[in-house]
Amino acid sequence: MKLAYKLGIVSALLTGVWACDKTIDEPQRLGYVPASVDEKAGTWKTYVLTSPTDVTVATPALTTSPEYQAELANLKTLSASLNAQQQEAVVYWGAGAAYRWNEIARELSARYNLAPASNAEGKYPVPDAANPLADPKFPFANPPYTARALAYLSVAQYDALVLAWNYKYKFNRVAPSKVDAAVRVALPVSALPAYPSEDAVVAAASAVVLKAMFPGEVAYIDAKVAEHRNARLWAGMNVASDLAAGADLGAQVGAKVMGRAKNDGMSAANNQTLTAGMVEKAKGLGMKEVWVSQETPARPPMLPNYGAVQNWNFDAATKVKLRPEMGPVPGSEQFNKELAELRDIQKNQTREQARIANYWADGAGSYTPPGHWHRTAANAAHEAKYSEVRMARTLALVGTTLMDAGVCCWETKYYYYSPRPQQYGVKTSVGLPNFPSYTSGHSTFSAAAATVLGSIFPERTDEFWAKAQEASDSRVYGLIHFRSDCTMGLKCGKNIGNYAVARGKADGSGL
Repeated sequence: MKLAYKLGIVSALLTGVWACDKTIDEPQRLGYVPASVDEKAGTWKTYVLTSPTDVTVATPALTTSPEYQAELANLKTLSASLNAQQQEAVVYWGAGAAYRWNEIARELSARYNLAPASNAEGKYPVPDAANPLADPKFPFANPPYTARALAYLSVAQYDALVLAWNYKYKFNRVAPSKVDAAVRVALPVSALPAYPSEDAVVAAASAVVLKAMFPGEVAYIDAKVAEHRNARLWAGMNVASDLAAGADLGAQVGAKVMGRAKNDGMSAANNQTLTAGMVEKAKGLGMKEVWVSQETPARPPMLPNYGAVQNWNFDAATKVKLRPEMGPVPGSEQFNKELAELRDIQKNQTREQARIANYWADGAGSYTPPGHWHRTAANAAHEAKYSEVRMARTLALVGTTLMDAGVCCWETKYYYYSPRPQQYGVKTSVGLPNFPSYTSGHSTFSAAAATVLGSIFPERTDEFWAKAQEASDSRVYGLIHFRSDCTMGLKCGKNIGNYAVARGKADGSGL
């Protein structure tokens, strides 16, 4: 009866989805019994928290208690008969809590990835976190901002779930349908203990991070949290106390993770007073011509001090060691050779080169290269049927390496302050970044993520690296980077990713 009910919901919803939308380019993500529940995950190494005692979780009532039996009766009522909207919510959230909240974060990043326009005075106003819905809206979710937002989101989810797993197996309260077979379930039920609810943990931790990162979306985020909570009740998966304990744990962890964010140096990332000194230093290193904005009016450089933001997987001294040597200097034989390559592509660009350039553009209105790789990671983990905590681990490893890649890349960009091809008459159709050229952000982000994903899914190593290579090539085909920007970006990204790989091998997860 339970299986028939579940399949009926899925079948009804999917019929509607496929009948109404002909543009879906990847499969509908459905719930599953994880390949492993990872019962030892409560011992895995966390990023910000140090011990399960960093949070408090109340001891649950026994399943034989009057309190629990009352919750069970209420659950039976809520899950007995669902309307179409409730069914849709059940299937949507059934794909996985970390999977869906990462998706929501990417959508918010895309919504806010719009550079401020110039005003009547010829200036570019800075978005105001205290007035996030004014024009220009806060934040401007450019690649570094998006990488950081997704990193904190994924770390909060992962740390919260590691602690949740500790308490799940400490209290060992089984799922409601295993207490009473009359509970009607709409999703697969695994052997994982139900208290505290992993879905509520992820929703609450995610909400804390996303409200801080996107302060104009508090009402939207709250509505998603409520829908997620109700979906677990409608699906017969959790009683109210499972969800309340999970929400409390997730909120505590989210607050602690955002405590790190407040002190990571991001508040000084857009310090424009530093740029004059950066330019002089670059010239002193031998950079004969430096980057200048090609927009009218000239736009201030984007996040010139982002390279000073705290990394996740290594310290500041290592960041300096990871900085590559200077690229080809304008006027040098190698520089002229690379400039000639771009001019040739501009005259003779093939359809395939144009396709690759546009596919990987990830410009304004998109969730940027970090979001692109987060989606790749989430889909790979979903296809592998990872448990919620192992899904979150995957996203945290990828998320932290992407933020590390962004920080290191921006440190390099403003250290050398190298000019872009557009300063030499090369035109581009994939956006005009307002920051120095060397090294390529796309290449650095992509190589770091592909390196980490290849370590988690070794059978797909070549596939991920081919994507990274294509992303890197896309910036040459799009005429937005010199070849050396991209080749060195790939090299640096791989080195950066290896630090996250080393962390993953030592986190106790067995991978």
